[in-house]
Amino acid sequence: MDLEICVDSVESAMAAARGGAQRVELCSALGEGGVTPSAGLIRAVRAAIGIDVFVMIRPRGGDFVYTDHDFEVMLDDIRSAKLLGVNGFVLGLLTAEGHVDTERTRQLIELARPLQVTFHRAFDFAADLDRALEDVAACGADRILTSGGEADAIRGMSRIGQLREKAGDRIRIMAGGGIRQSNVRKLVERTGIRDVHTSVNSTVKSAPPNGKSRVRIGSDAGEYARYLVNEEDVRGIHDVLESLGAGTGRNGKARG
Repeated sequence: MDLEICVDSVESAMAAARGGAQRVELCSALGEGGVTPSAGLIRAVRAAIGIDVFVMIRPRGGDFVYTDHDFEVMLDDIRSAKLLGVNGFVLGLLTAEGHVDTERTRQLIELARPLQVTFHRAFDFAADLDRALEDVAACGADRILTSGGEADAIRGMSRIGQLREKAGDRIRIMAGGGIRQSNVRKLVERTGIRDVHTSVNSTVKSAPPNGKSRVRIGSDAGEYARYLVNEEDVRGIHDVLESLGAGTGRNGKARG
């Protein structure tokens, strides 16, 4: 069973690895749901941890209906990240009608090979999850990250279980959204999933530079806050999964 932690910094990636995660999803701008991280961040995280690093390929915040310019950026980001030693990619594209953009998704997956590809929670915004499952599987992705179309995976447990059964051995279903140590056992037991994704981020606040609280450099009033993964939170989820006989192992020792 795989435990994947969403991170946006070297510090959080190292905490995830020490806590027992098998993989990190690396992105930037978590406040926008995550966008593609810089080459510098990818390189630094790859050097700091020995577990798998999957990179978010998302050129901007907002919806998942991309222009030709957006798509060219995604292609270039995959080409660049492949040179930095990553293990896989996380992406998701929809049409204006709310269906999987199969043509472009297939192109990105083909470019990403031989690395793995996860179709992220753009899936949960699809108009028809059953159709979306078939489309993503046909495109050749390795897994789908989903909350079952609900606000979080606990509310979507029934649907996640249905998707897992429908997917069979064709594609792995990974549950994500609001998963914590307190609810992961119930999630796994009720859905039968073997892949868990969570952020377990704590918000760390800091004072504005020179105390200039009136100055704004972003639209978020909490712009001087940052997200940080707590190693103990990761270990707590890891240990619950291990107690279920999932065999997550502890191959996530950080280097440095």
